[in-house]
Amino acid sequence: MSIQYSSDVEAVQDLVSKYKKLRAEIGKVIIGQDEVVRDVLISIFSRGHCLLVGVPGLAKTLLVNTIAQTLGLTYNRIQFTPDLMPSDIIGTEILDESRQFRFIKGPLFANIILADEINRTPPKTQSALLEAMQEYAVTAAGKRYELDLPFFVLATQNPIEQEGTYPLPEAQLDRFMFNVFLTYPQFDQEVLVVKNTTSDYKPKLEKVISAAEILYFQDLIRRIPIPDNVLQYAVNLASKTRPATAAATKDVNSYLSWGAGPRASQYLVVGAKCHAALHGKFSPDIEDVKTVAMPILRHRLVRNYRAEADGISIEKIVNDLV
Repeated sequence: MSIQYSSDVEAVQDLVSKYKKLRAEIGKVIIGQDEVVRDVLISIFSRGHCLLVGVPGLAKTLLVNTIAQTLGLTYNRIQFTPDLMPSDIIGTEILDESRQFRFIKGPLFANIILADEINRTPPKTQSALLEAMQEYAVTAAGKRYELDLPFFVLATQNPIEQEGTYPLPEAQLDRFMFNVFLTYPQFDQEVLVVKNTTSDYKPKLEKVISAAEILYFQDLIRRIPIPDNVLQYAVNLASKTRPATAAATKDVNSYLSWGAGPRASQYLVVGAKCHAALHGKFSPDIEDVKTVAMPILRHRLVRNYRAEADGISIEKIVNDLV
């Protein structure tokens, strides 16, 4: 399917239209969580991955499933457990009837992967997922297999239950564009959720956008121009989070052990471009950078013991910097 527009301006306008339709379709199932839905869609159109953090029962799995249906993409859910091995998600070679080895693809071969409770699996399996997230390919028995594009990993993590878990290494956390926190719904939202889920209400979701269109819009986002002052603001914001550097603030030097690397600067820029495009702007401004700063930076900053003792949160540090 060939996607053609007369100009990038027309393409941005169509992206805005499809974004509104996506929000409307997703809203048939997901009540509230507007910022969460926005951030997940930004990560998809920015060619990124997303880590969803929230207590059980906040519809993390339902959210991913709903988004997959509206995007019309292939979708697999992988339940991560302590005994999960790399071959369980990548696939394995078998000896077929003709005495030839044949590779059987695992659940990782889909457009959208829901990595449920990603921190429950050992580092060996996490590293296999890391290769897929970074290279869009997997390696099995010495052979490399390309994944179908577009490819997104939407992982979930429970913040309150830490027994039997393997904390994600910083290298893997850095591969996630966004770290999105899901909160409890407001009272009127929860009333509507309970009403819908305890009745025979079954909304029919329509496919809004195709894989080819998503790939086109991903390239379109990269082509959007960004003013020099906005680019410098994004890079400067990431630089300020690095302790013992010239740009670091007093609080950063006092409360952080490590700051955000250059990948954070890249995601701040592409995230700002995408946020601007989804809202009908043809170039991002500083407010677009500020909007995406929290979910991009919060999992890239490491607090020290002094911050924990003084009760200083990552969110406070990021808000002060922004």
